[in-house]
Amino acid sequence: MLSNSGLKIVIAVSAVHALSISNNQHVDLLLSDVIMPEMNGPDLYERLLEDHPGLKVLYMSSYTNNVIVHHGVLYGGVNFIKKTFTVN
Repeated sequence: MLSNSGLKIVIAVSAVHALSISNNQHVDLLLSDVIMPEMNGPDLYERLLEDHPGLKVLYMSSYTNNVIVHHGVLYGGVNFIKKTFTVN
């Protein structure tokens, strides 16, 4: 859907990979899972924000927003979509 809209998509296989490939690139949006093995999504966002001021983020997870907020991984009011989702 995003690439069909004319956006350039860069796919990272991990948070560490995302940090390494974001160097020397213009990044407007981070679409990230909330819970990942090496670093959680909010920590990845904070690290990327240092080099990409104005970076937007959309988090996704198979957990509900209430569960994630309750465990302190995300705070209320963030942009969040629950997996699985469709374009429709």
